[in-house]
Amino acid sequence: MTDRSVPPPADAGGATEQTGVGGAAGAEPTNASGAAEPMNAGGRAAGAEPMNAGGGAAGAEPMNAGGGAAGAEPATARGEQTRQLILDTALRLFRERGYAQTTMRAIAKEAGVAVGNAYYYFGSKEHLIQEFYAETSVEHRTRATAVLARESGFAERLRGVLHAGIDTMTPSHEFAAAFFKTAAEPTSPLSPFSQESSPTREASISLFREALAGSTAKVDPELRDELPELLWLAYMGVILYWVYDKSANQAKTRALIDGVVPLIDRMVGLSRLRVLRPVTRDVLALIRTLRH
Repeated sequence: MTDRSVPPPADAGGATEQTGVGGAAGAEPTNASGAAEPMNAGGRAAGAEPMNAGGGAAGAEPMNAGGGAAGAEPATARGEQTRQLILDTALRLFRERGYAQTTMRAIAKEAGVAVGNAYYYFGSKEHLIQEFYAETSVEHRTRATAVLARESGFAERLRGVLHAGIDTMTPSHEFAAAFFKTAAEPTSPLSPFSQESSPTREASISLFREALAGSTAKVDPELRDELPELLWLAYMGVILYWVYDKSANQAKTRALIDGVVPLIDRMVGLSRLRVLRPVTRDVLALIRTLRH
């Protein structure tokens, strides 16, 4: 969602966000009651910043030929520093104020950058959350590296990957609990199952694929290709439990991981038994049906 009062800059192709009556489609209201602001004679929200000659809000940075804010920092070390500052500020405000109550204008102000500069790096709040997902995925893999290099047993590798995921997310526990109602909406682009989240989802599934591939587990050939995604789904269930876990340091989530991993390990081993293969095939057929 973007700020109503300052339209985001055009993208690289020159296209801007599709607009509805008087503003960006789906733009968030900015008054205290949450209702849409009344429109003035110019078709803009009453009290919104006046427009400059370039069509942007007066005081916002003008657009350059590439669709970014003129004068916005290039992809240099300084530019990356500014980009990280905006992301860190956004996540802090999301934790303190809530996702829905935090606007791009507020993020820019708190970070000490122009609104146009904030939009130059992140086109919307959704882009900020997707970047948070991506950074979390990278850190998760980094934390899991040691156990994957050390262990060959499937149970040990899976347990290490699941605990590494919780270690990675622990600093964001309070934010995750407040944010979950947004991410849980089936149509939300912030859902872990959405098309927009597919790069991070695939990266996470690949981590579970690596955990399986490097193990000594003997897996039914038909199950092997599907198992990484099933493990990721189990991980989503662990995260859901973690979101609502109020125990000290989410100790119950840790106990859940330690208790469920041996069960998964046993089920994976049993899948190779001839007598259970028909059951395995039935389960896989059901999963494929639901997926498509």
